Amino acid sequence: MAEATPAGSGAVPRPSAPPPDGMLRIRGGIGGLSFQFEELLAGAAALDGVVRQLYALEAEADGVRRALFDYQSDSYRSGSNAIIAVGEAGRDVSRVRAELEHIAAQVRASHREYEFTEARNALLLRMGLYAPEYGSPQRLFELPGIRDHVEHGVAMAPRSLALLLGLPVPLAGAVGALSGPTDVRRAIRDLAAAPGLGFLKPRPVTVVGSETAASDVDLSPAGLLRRADTVGRNSGDIEVIRVDGGSRRAWVVVIPGTQLGGLPEGTNPFDAAGIAEGLGYDSQATTAAIRQALREAGVEAGEQLAIVGYSQGGIHAMNLSRDKAFLAEFDLKFVLTAGSPVGGITPEPGIGSLHLEHQHDWVPGADGLANADTKDRVTVTLTNDLVMPPPQDFGLGPGHRLENYAVGAEAVAASRDPSLRASTAALAAVVGAGGTATVTRFSLRREPLPSQGVVTAPGPNRGTGVLPSARAATDARPAAAPVAAAGAAPAGVSG
Repeated sequence: MAEATPAGSGAVPRPSAPPPDGMLRIRGGIGGLSFQFEELLAGAAALDGVVRQLYALEAEADGVRRALFDYQSDSYRSGSNAIIAVGEAGRDVSRVRAELEHIAAQVRASHREYEFTEARNALLLRMGLYAPEYGSPQRLFELPGIRDHVEHGVAMAPRSLALLLGLPVPLAGAVGALSGPTDVRRAIRDLAAAPGLGFLKPRPVTVVGSETAASDVDLSPAGLLRRADTVGRNSGDIEVIRVDGGSRRAWVVVIPGTQLGGLPEGTNPFDAAGIAEGLGYDSQATTAAIRQALREAGVEAGEQLAIVGYSQGGIHAMNLSRDKAFLAEFDLKFVLTAGSPVGGITPEPGIGSLHLEHQHDWVPGADGLANADTKDRVTVTLTNDLVMPPPQDFGLGPGHRLENYAVGAEAVAASRDPSLRASTAALAAVVGAGGTATVTRFSLRREPLPSQGVVTAPGPNRGTGVLPSARAATDARPAAAPVAAAGAAPAGVSG
């Protein structure tokens, strides 16, 4: 645990944030504040156990001292010396026990102080208070990049609406504090219920084709993210990788980002409506298709699984990490996301996750919630400078480009930060170091809206290794979807 107080100084140990690691700003993991808080409480609990043992030892010493009274008259000098020695030993135990009780109380007080400060800062942020008496604005309220501005704006939407309606600033702040951050999930469901926006509601997604081949696969975080870029070039595809190295098989699922165009409108599960399904409906339809793909790929019970997702794909990946039906069937161990708004998704205990965000990428902040700081969940914010692309390639901005995240993942793999070393080791423990693997590309299609009258091409015979030419017909690119949402890319672009 990082400490601001030097060891041996006699002062109360105080957790501190890890130092910056180049262009990486790191939260969570075994070096995160939350885990340090847990360590403080665990240490206090361990001290309590020792204190209970010392209480028992005190009582036993006192019992021995009293028992010696009956024998004092046999040899007054030696008997008195024995009674005195046992009594002093008991008093020494009592002093040690009292000191340990004091230390445990200080540790708990330190934890309460930090917990109160964190809760206070969160409340002040939600109320929109920016005053020196509430702490250093540079430390508490600095919003250094587009990502944080967007997250703050979405979270503060109730307060902003109250101000727009003419409420005084203090009252508007109280409204924001009482209502909490914006409920994006509810907002999406309400939007989908509006007239003319029914296409945002989930519709069944199925596997319509597959192809399998052996390939050399880079299973590092950077290599897996670059693979998501490759998968995203074909509309509606995901990839399931079987890793045969070591003593057991393992599996990796790669889910691309948002895709607009390339398939008959509404049939690509990763279009703008896929974002609504992920953020508003827990990826119900896409999860069913991924389960179907894993069964067809041959995943067996007990075989470990990692999932990689970029942008929208990261939303679906994290939803799988909390889907009890999916986890009852598949042993998901790790999730890697890049540029994904997943702060409102909490994985089941024991599932590790690593999230890459860029301070100038607005997409990860679109849900208005920061990722939780826990032992198994690490968030890395990239702070490197970006090169502004030409207007025709701007897309969702330079911060959201997948190659930037791949470069960031290379820095993550090279970092000596304890949280990142533990997180990348957890991923490597599932997928290994790379090499020849069996890669199956699955084509997913969403059921078209009845009013469209669109019929998807029939799926090929699975296991043939090649998708038929019918796929070219379904890949004809119509006009882009009528509504874009957070994480959506320009027509024909994955994001």
